[in-house]
Amino acid sequence: AATPETVWTHYGLTPEQAARGGLNPKMFNSFLDGSKPSIESTAVANATGLCVPSQGLSYPPGSVDQIPSLTRPRSEGGVLERKGMVEVISSLDAQGQPIDYDIRMGVWVTVEGETEYVRNCFEEYKAQTDPSGRYFTLYKRWHLIGLEVGYSVASLALRGEPTGVATCWKADVVATAKRDLKPGEMLDGEGGYTVWGKLTPAEDSLRVGGLPLGLAHDVKVVRPVRKGQSLTWDDVQMDTGTRAYAIRRELEKQVRPASNGTIG
Repeated sequence: AATPETVWTHYGLTPEQAARGGLNPKMFNSFLDGSKPSIESTAVANATGLCVPSQGLSYPPGSVDQIPSLTRPRSEGGVLERKGMVEVISSLDAQGQPIDYDIRMGVWVTVEGETEYVRNCFEEYKAQTDPSGRYFTLYKRWHLIGLEVGYSVASLALRGEPTGVATCWKADVVATAKRDLKPGEMLDGEGGYTVWGKLTPAEDSLRVGGLPLGLAHDVKVVRPVRKGQSLTWDDVQMDTGTRAYAIRRELEKQVRPASNGTIG
């Protein structure tokens, strides 16, 4: 498994290149341990109302051309529990080998041709669809991250339009143990050695009292936690005087009465 010390080898970067760019090893490690994909999927779900896999992201492997077939409901031959879900595609096959024409550094969205006219357009334009001709993936293979953030800043400053804002609470990112944790140990947050962030349906997180990854830094473990187990508020000793803690608890308080599988 990658650590903050070994992370650069996974990206083909030298420590000198990382230092030149001011790159944060914990942040880049969070891409590999599943935390950042969970965070980004949570942001998408809470902005769009898309649903979340009940057991978290499954990372089905596939090339760009295979995404339309993979991101269909299971009932139609894909991997999704249902239509309208978030998921992340792996760029490695089951043997850990790189897949040709992957989407590792890109972004994508699969759309369904719900009408005959749209499906005919897919066919006429020679679009790469699933075998049924019903699902098509729009993608950008290179997402330039920091170079693109200026668009969001300009959109907000000039037009008053955010490029994304939460409209509901469909998804949460719950701190999950990377190894067995003992009472007295300190959690080190996203991309560290102790926990990673698991994408979780918000109603499930609320029901069990899941500890959000964003608050799992510099807090003490007070109960034994097994590797792979998601942490709860009761597993840690929190500083309850912080503004972040107060805001999170207020969110839980506001949505709890309406919790019926759809929050927000």
